[in-house]
Amino acid sequence: MPLILQASDLHFGKPHDPAAAEALLATATELEPDLIVLAGDFTQRAKEREYREARAWIDRLPDVPKVFTPGNHDVPLYRVFERLFTPYRNYRRWIEDRLDTVTRIDGVTVVALNTAAPRTAIVNGTVRNRQLAFARAQFAEAPPADLRVVVLHHHMAVPGDWTWHPPLPGQERIISVLEECGVDLILSGHLHRGFVSNSGHLLPERAREILIVHSGTATSRRGRGREADRKSFNVVRVDREHLSVDHYMYFREAGTFRPIARHVSPRPPAAWIVPLDGATGGAS
Repeated sequence: MPLILQASDLHFGKPHDPAAAEALLATATELEPDLIVLAGDFTQRAKEREYREARAWIDRLPDVPKVFTPGNHDVPLYRVFERLFTPYRNYRRWIEDRLDTVTRIDGVTVVALNTAAPRTAIVNGTVRNRQLAFARAQFAEAPPADLRVVVLHHHMAVPGDWTWHPPLPGQERIISVLEECGVDLILSGHLHRGFVSNSGHLLPERAREILIVHSGTATSRRGRGREADRKSFNVVRVDREHLSVDHYMYFREAGTFRPIARHVSPRPPAAWIVPLDGATGGAS
């Protein structure tokens, strides 16, 4: 049963919390994941010093396959010339040279798409048609029984207590293509607020519902909404019939992350199941 650790929004730089980062390393070692997904915003201002620190931390994670994708903070904001002409220079050097990637482990195919848009958007992102074509091609080569996962930094859905930050533009177009590709799961971050949703909540009467799992900020002091000043990440467990999502929260007094909620969903084409025992973990 593959185990995927999903985290995002590390924000090495001024907002970064070193104690939470050490706790996450310890928890990751205990969990022994088969795959680690880090969904963007490794840095606060895309500075080389921040990237060096992020890479040093990444190198201490368990030695398993890792999926990376850039976030909007991973390209320069105030260094305008660099943002326009070489926005991914430091990201490519320190994290991952490719911007759209495919990762395959036993039973799982993961396509990560870069949603950062340094030349057209500062905060929000975009998914381009060529990226959807890349996803189609990669999933066409996946074994039929594989769990099909897409990783984005920017969010496809918003929680119920969110009122100001719209999801990715072209939401219906993106979801329709991913449904055609047989995608089971979307992993993302950006909002600094962990929650679980699905494509049927966003676009009713879909032929296939995709589970959408957002991770909060794992190691920064910039949690938002119900996770204000909190840090969190998710663990996804996969079997032939179900996806189980455990939501881990950092407890400063104990100096550790602990699971606080679990969501269980059948793998498509079965219908959506609500969280067990009324647990929400920030879900809406």
